[in-house]
Amino acid sequence: MRALLVANPAATTTSARTRDVLIHALASEMKLEAVTTEYRGHARDLGRQAAESEDIDLVVALGGDGTVNEVVNGLLHAGPNPEGLPRLAVVPGGSTNVFARALGLPNDAVEATGALLDALREGSERTVGMGIAAGTPGTEDEAVPTRWFTFCAGLGFDAGVVGRVEQQREQGKKSTHALYLRQVARQFLQEPNRRHGTITLERPGEEPVTDLVMSIICNTSPWTYLGNRPVYATPKASFDTGLDVLGLSRMSTVAAVRYSTQLLTSSPERGPHGKHALSLHDLDQFTLHSKAPLPLQMDGDHLGLRTSVTFTGVRRALRVIV
Repeated sequence: MRALLVANPAATTTSARTRDVLIHALASEMKLEAVTTEYRGHARDLGRQAAESEDIDLVVALGGDGTVNEVVNGLLHAGPNPEGLPRLAVVPGGSTNVFARALGLPNDAVEATGALLDALREGSERTVGMGIAAGTPGTEDEAVPTRWFTFCAGLGFDAGVVGRVEQQREQGKKSTHALYLRQVARQFLQEPNRRHGTITLERPGEEPVTDLVMSIICNTSPWTYLGNRPVYATPKASFDTGLDVLGLSRMSTVAAVRYSTQLLTSSPERGPHGKHALSLHDLDQFTLHSKAPLPLQMDGDHLGLRTSVTFTGVRRALRVIV
């Protein structure tokens, strides 16, 4: 087997020594080429080269969710072709590693590498669905490039939090759960649309849902983790179905406390619920329009402001080693 390892040197929880150990372990089982990313988008470029190559069987992403997202976008640049594309494997190296953990992999890079090698020996893999977001035709965002996401996207409040965290990290702050919680509080205090939402959700054959303050789109469950605690925004979301949506139409102080508590106490059986909570399951396609530009995030990466985004759930997009 010939494999390409894409390693992010800035990954939060893996040192250079750890990466060397993991590369040595993988190289003992396969013909391995290891490349360290050097710029934003490099992992995407490497994934695309692997997809266009005729002799790469496997791409291993060593890093956080951002690295995995770039690799996936490279592999899927010409569209899904599960049988014709290299398989994907993930060794978690970030602070949260939602995609890897949602697949059932250990959150420790060394343990995950051992699990990966066992899976390769046993031929254990699954074909998973992915989400894709694109600028909506006929709107000012129609020229925005399409982008795949592996586990979640968000338009509005949660994307604003992601943007704030990225700003803090650029200033040298470490990515910690405490950092995220502080930015949640700051985003809430400065959120201009928390009482009167600007988002409308449209889907074929259904009445539009208007005045949403925030919208979370999930391709799997859990939505994220706080330490070892999984957080379920849309408990029914799965790699085997379409996309799920959690929308909130009110974010007053009382509502924010209620839904935050429900998220923190969520389970695989129940997520946020109530008068101002919208939960939709297994959607193939829908569009979010906003009266005002709102921040967009995908897989924890802030992508700027958008007014209209069309989301599509693509079943059986990519083979993954598990």
